[in-house]
Amino acid sequence: MAVSKLCFSLVFSFIYVTVASAGSGSYNVQSFGAKPDGKTDSTKAFVGAWAAACASTAPATIYVPAGRFLVGSLSFGGQTCKSNAISFQIDGTLVAPSDYNNVVGKSGNWIRFEKVTGVSISGGTLDGQGAALWACKNSAKNCPQGATTLAFYNSNNVVISGLSSVNSQMFHILIDGCHNAKLQGVKISAPGNSPNTDGIHLQSSSAVTILNSHIGTGDDCISIGPGNSNLWIENIACGPGHGISIGSLGWEMEEAGVQNVTVKTATFTGTQNGLRIKTWARPSNGFVRNVVYQHAVMSGVQNPIIIDQNYCPDNKNCPQQSSGVKISGVTYEDVHGTSATEVAVKFECSKTEPCSKITLDHVNLTFKDEKAEASCANAGGTTSGLVLPLIGCF
Repeated sequence: MAVSKLCFSLVFSFIYVTVASAGSGSYNVQSFGAKPDGKTDSTKAFVGAWAAACASTAPATIYVPAGRFLVGSLSFGGQTCKSNAISFQIDGTLVAPSDYNNVVGKSGNWIRFEKVTGVSISGGTLDGQGAALWACKNSAKNCPQGATTLAFYNSNNVVISGLSSVNSQMFHILIDGCHNAKLQGVKISAPGNSPNTDGIHLQSSSAVTILNSHIGTGDDCISIGPGNSNLWIENIACGPGHGISIGSLGWEMEEAGVQNVTVKTATFTGTQNGLRIKTWARPSNGFVRNVVYQHAVMSGVQNPIIIDQNYCPDNKNCPQQSSGVKISGVTYEDVHGTSATEVAVKFECSKTEPCSKITLDHVNLTFKDEKAEASCANAGGTTSGLVLPLIGCF
């Protein structure tokens, strides 16, 4: 009897998916059993909706209506998908389990996409409920690393628009090994003291665009790791947070470089850093080249412009060493505003691989309505137009 019921259930599911795939191509997660009460585990419903959309031979939409949907670790693979156009239309909120030990899957992510093509996510909110884990970490206890809220790995033609991410355990959004990704109208929010909650982290990716987004978090608003190229970042409001950072780079001896990065029209409010490049003080064949920072406004930023090639926290794994990462071709154009510290521009470059071809064009940074200072070592470049503070190292 049990076998007969199982067979009937499998046949019914097959018929449902087949008919639905040939129909409207829209899959409401509530039709798969999801409950918008914020308490009922709806993980299987989301997995079922993905399976149905993935089996569609036409463009498919997974719809998440208003309400709060509790989901555990979700992993969506695209290797067997027939559709190369699956969209998530989210009107509600996805909520992570309150117990942080129940969030992390084997991948260290809460919501993970792997090898997908043509996936888009529009609207909605992802609530990582990270406060308990932050409290654990800030108390110096032995705590788990935590989960990245939304991660895309080895994927192409990804679009994320109008999405909000709040209180992530760790990174909010991760783009790793992807090509042609566009993020626009994204809102990211976590307290300034929430550890390791980078807003958007890019790794080993190319042709990534980030537009019209507001990011306030406890770590980098946007962090750019090794192996990224052809990035366009425009109209970003950052704060609180640690700024827009290239790095940390150079942990590995053999490491892919970062090149062709444009950061345009960004505002930094009360952040630890503004425009930062950071490398480990270790041997490496990595590089940073062809970076343009244009039209940046600083408001009470501790380090408005900083290149730090002496990164060596707690003097572990790198004391008495020098960074091998070659930094060249970095332009700062129209950067102005206020520094929260007297030194507004820091170029602390490598002794063995000095920074080269740094350009400052119309930079005007002040400290308490007075002239700020610059500090530099092992850096070479040029200035044009009004540049304050005066750069004495070029």
